[in-house]
Amino acid sequence: MKIRVPATSANLGPGFDSCGIALSQYLSIEVLENAEEWKIIHSLGADIPSDKTNLLLQTALKLAPNLAPKVLKMTSDIPLARGLGSSSSVIVAGIELANRLGNLNLSQKEKLRIATEIEGHPDNVAPAICGDFVVASYVDGDVHYVKHHFPMCDVIAYVPDEHLLTTESRSVLPNTMPYKDAVKASSIANVMIAAILNGNLPLAGLMMEEDRWHEAYRRKLVPHLDQIRELGQKIGIYGAFLSGAGPTVLILTPEENTSQMVKALEKMPKSATINVLSIDQEGTQVF
Repeated sequence: MKIRVPATSANLGPGFDSCGIALSQYLSIEVLENAEEWKIIHSLGADIPSDKTNLLLQTALKLAPNLAPKVLKMTSDIPLARGLGSSSSVIVAGIELANRLGNLNLSQKEKLRIATEIEGHPDNVAPAICGDFVVASYVDGDVHYVKHHFPMCDVIAYVPDEHLLTTESRSVLPNTMPYKDAVKASSIANVMIAAILNGNLPLAGLMMEEDRWHEAYRRKLVPHLDQIRELGQKIGIYGAFLSGAGPTVLILTPEENTSQMVKALEKMPKSATINVLSIDQEGTQVF
């Protein structure tokens, strides 16, 4: 059995802690054989545990404590601590592992509720489970979500070499916001979502760059965001936004402008990896 979970990008600018998309990079978990103790074979670095302390197994055994130990193989091309849902993908994979090995017969909604309770918000775990574009809420313990087709475009991920932990990125956010500012921020998010549903990426991209919830406070941590937007305006992208808490920036672009934008990004002074991705429409899959 093999479980595959996509990378994700949360927020899309103003859809803070609510909107997310699934991307064509993946975490894969393969069940190899029975064992006396749990073991995870991987080449992801010494910081990633190979035993029951791994987040994957912590999640699975929380749901199904009596699972018989297995040897697992973990592979991933999702960058760690870069705002592309690396931890969310592991949580989702752990839930699916418990679901399959423990015969839990969880529905998609139940998987999402469990993942949201663990993660704290649904913006990454929802598209990781469902695929495509998902808008979700988590209020008073209730999770509600809507999946919709994301309009066709290329997605360029500009992934700086340095980490930016979510805790650090969240620490710069305010505890309160004036009511009038919150109304403006909400209206921008509403138009962004409506434009996506309507297939209007030029308008959606415009709204993505008008976020009032978080990007203004995080700009000092990610100065390359404004630089990328300036490049994008000259080349003709739809929009650029922080992926989750950063430092990765996602750029949505028409296919015909992708090559030119990538070349411009390669000339930026910051050391980064640049990947051209697509929207994953399937979410978590089991083979």
